[in-house]
Amino acid sequence: MNDEAPIRVYLVDDHALFRSGVRAELDRGDGRTPVVEVIGEAGSVDEAVAGIGHLVPDVVLLDVHLPGGGGAEILRRARAAGTESVFLALSVSDAGEDVISVIRAGARGYVTKTISGRDLADAVRRVRVGDAVFSPRLAGFVLDAFSDRPGAAPPVDPEVDQLTKRERDVLRLLARGYAYKEIAGELFISVKTVETHVSSVLRKTQTSNRHELSRWATDRRLV
Repeated sequence: MNDEAPIRVYLVDDHALFRSGVRAELDRGDGRTPVVEVIGEAGSVDEAVAGIGHLVPDVVLLDVHLPGGGGAEILRRARAAGTESVFLALSVSDAGEDVISVIRAGARGYVTKTISGRDLADAVRRVRVGDAVFSPRLAGFVLDAFSDRPGAAPPVDPEVDQLTKRERDVLRLLARGYAYKEIAGELFISVKTVETHVSSVLRKTQTSNRHELSRWATDRRLV
């Protein structure tokens, strides 16, 4: 990585006026290096995935809620396509489920739209070199959500929370490569019960086979 090379940013938000404002702030510069420059933008999930794949930006600034899905969906599809871009969520929302959703999907940080242009440019530089960046009031929440210590706030993900505890147990073992018979032995249940749980998980996660289900679990850090 060339420390002095401009950081190429792709901006994803469904409000064109907001995109224009962010672009103007970043393009204005703050006198520091490396320079942050916006190389492209998108207003929907499909447009974003295509643009990221074509332009291969260093950093993607993305909103959480977008037509055709959301920030987490962009992350999942971009990762599946092999992108090495770093993702930083930039959203008006500070709701716990929104934060955890995109972090679980692979975002390196999450800042709210109240951030100044100078601080946003700094956040882009930091995630580019591997730092995790969060707005001050979100940092503690994120640490608690992903902590294993007693009393920590549980991670919030509606897609995961729809699964029962037993279905999650089966899913984790399935994603790790266990056969149905091995899962049955590990959980002290019958193979028929394992099959029932797998069918239920496939339906709830809207996946169609073991490979898709394993990727679904990996994307949500369940394995």
